[in-house]
Amino acid sequence: MKYFIGADHAGIDIKAYVKELFEAKGHEVIDLGPSNKDRVDYPDFAAKVCKEVLANEGSKGILICGSGIGMSMSANKFDGIRAALCHNEYSAQMAREHNDANVICLGERVSGLGMVEAIVDAWDKATFQGGRHEGRVEKINNLFGSCRS
Repeated sequence: MKYFIGADHAGIDIKAYVKELFEAKGHEVIDLGPSNKDRVDYPDFAAKVCKEVLANEGSKGILICGSGIGMSMSANKFDGIRAALCHNEYSAQMAREHNDANVICLGERVSGLGMVEAIVDAWDKATFQGGRHEGRVEKINNLFGSCRS
């Protein structure tokens, strides 16, 4: 699986940790920055990751900021992105199984390393269940156009 990862200055430490976790599982992880703790704006990195996820079919995205909220809000502005802010394993699993989320958002100031590892492990193992969830995901996808007037 190909993952694109990005953060802001408040998520850079967890970004390195998550990248290592996914690479250890044999995934390709493309780091879209930043590379230091200089102040940056999270919408810029959400945009970088989401554009790559949309351009690379079957890929997934990982976004990290202090709370995960700003990244989640920014990512969900992109048509075709279903970003889920996850603070525990259950939310990560359900985001993939029921909502076919293609981007996971994490908060470095919210979740410790052990929880982050459990979250990304649950995210990585889960797959979209389809079935009754397909219609709901399609409704999510169709909301974008109907909300723009």
